[in-house]
Amino acid sequence: MTAAANRVAGAPISWGVCEVPGWGYQLRPHRVLAEMRAVGLAATELGPDGFLPAEPAAMASVLGEHHLTAVGGFTPAVLHVPGHDPVPAIARILDGYAAADAHTLVLSADSGRAGYDTRPTLDEAGWRVLLTNLDRIAALAAERGVRAVLHPHVGTVIEKPDEVQRILDGSSIALCLDTGHLYIGGTDPAELTRQVPDRIAHTHLKDVEGSIAAKVRDGRLSYTDGVRDGMYRPLGTGDVDVAAIVEHLERNGYTGWYTLEQDTILTEEPRDEGPVADVRTSAEHVRDLLAKAG
Repeated sequence: MTAAANRVAGAPISWGVCEVPGWGYQLRPHRVLAEMRAVGLAATELGPDGFLPAEPAAMASVLGEHHLTAVGGFTPAVLHVPGHDPVPAIARILDGYAAADAHTLVLSADSGRAGYDTRPTLDEAGWRVLLTNLDRIAALAAERGVRAVLHPHVGTVIEKPDEVQRILDGSSIALCLDTGHLYIGGTDPAELTRQVPDRIAHTHLKDVEGSIAAKVRDGRLSYTDGVRDGMYRPLGTGDVDVAAIVEHLERNGYTGWYTLEQDTILTEEPRDEGPVADVRTSAEHVRDLLAKAG
């Protein structure tokens, strides 16, 4: 295994564990973490509230039992509403990062609505508040040795190419390159990687079935239904140019995590291998790409 392969992490969403109420059947943490380690992943993102113990020492103990380290967490936050200050809640989350030895805060600009099937369009006041809050949170995180990154995400207020560009132009925050959400939102993630490699500090690797993504993009299908219909695919089997993305990041000195994410909805406890079969395929694929890039 190459040194770069030690930067390949997992995320509970690949096992159907999600913060959205009613998303689907939620697997127990022990199974998810054990299967992460079984396929050779080095670390995990923290998952939604309640997936891991809230008390930092207890969280660290659970991760240690499975020989995994903590990357950090996906953190939806309402960042665009005048009069609403997200910083105190983010500060409380960061309080737990030191004990868990986590160093990446993955922010998404929550719409304030349930789920990811509808979202508002920001006015100028909303943009000003959002950009200011992003820089405030990035500075707060940096003071604690944590890198804050913004995750463009379908169904949030930062989804489409012009919105991603406005973040790049109007804020100093780094990006989480989520190859699936960018693709579905209309941004070519490989081209973005070529254009702004210095702004990418964290990567969520996803592959996508383009025909389903097109239906979500133009409103013929909701995001949730797209996931249910198999929009996300194991790496190397969809329409995202994952190879070009990994090659370009590595060539430009990227040292961050590659978190494998294949958003999944379960209806019951799997009777066969379940989601880990696809995670194994993705893990093997990205390790092959990293070996070639090295």
